[in-house]
Amino acid sequence: MQILKVEKLNVSIDGNQILEDISFEVKKGEALVIIGPNGAGKTTLFHALLDLMPYSGSVKWQKNINIGYVPQRIEIDMDIPLTVEEFLKLRSPHVTKIKIEKILKFIQLDEKILKSRLGEISVGQRQRLLIGWALLENPDVLLFDEPTADVDIYGQESVYKTISHLRKKFNLTVILISHDLNIVYQYADKVLCLNHKNLCIGKPSDILKTEHLRELYGGERGFYEHGYQHHNHHH
Repeated sequence: MQILKVEKLNVSIDGNQILEDISFEVKKGEALVIIGPNGAGKTTLFHALLDLMPYSGSVKWQKNINIGYVPQRIEIDMDIPLTVEEFLKLRSPHVTKIKIEKILKFIQLDEKILKSRLGEISVGQRQRLLIGWALLENPDVLLFDEPTADVDIYGQESVYKTISHLRKKFNLTVILISHDLNIVYQYADKVLCLNHKNLCIGKPSDILKTEHLRELYGGERGFYEHGYQHHNHHH
C-alpha cells in the first residue's frame, strides 16, 4: 500500500532552484533513507513533504495519515527552566502521565529524567526525547532529519536502535535523512540519492555502488570526509 507519492516536485527559494523534478514513492512500513551532500536540498524536501514551504508538482499522502517529524535539533533556548515532563506536555493537552511513561519506555529513557531540565540532559537523550515527542501523536509515518547530527558515536547507535525498534513495534513507515552509509545498509529498504535532482533510487545494495556515490558526492573522497569532526563537542 502506498503511503506517499511525490511527482515532479520543484522548489525554488529566492530564484534558486533547490529541488528539480523529484519523483518517488514510499510504501507502508518501508524505510526510505535519503542521502546526499550538504546543501543538496534534503531538509528542503522534508519541508515540502510537510507542506511547510511552497512547491510545484504533487505530494500525495495517503488519506488521514498522521505524520510525525523529528527535526535535527530542538530550536529552543536550553537555558529556559523547562523540565522534560513539561516539554512533553506542551505537545498536546491530552498527554497523560501514563502515555508519557509508556513513551519513555519506548525511547529507553528512565522516568527520573522527567524532572530534569532540558538543558541538563545529554544530546543523545534530547534526540530520543524528540522521537518521543513525535510519538505522542501516534504517527503512521516518522520523518527524521539526520537524527544523530549532534550525537556522539555511542548515542548514535542507540538512537538508530530506538528507531528500528519503534518501526517494528508500531509498523511505522520511516523516511530518514542520513550521512551514514552503515545506517543505510542496516536500516533502509530503499535509498534516494539527492543532489538537487533525484540521482538514483533503489535498494541499498544496488545504490551504494561507487559510481552512484561518485555521481552523488562528486568523487569518492568527498564522501568519506564528512567524518566526525562535528561530533566531538559535548554539551
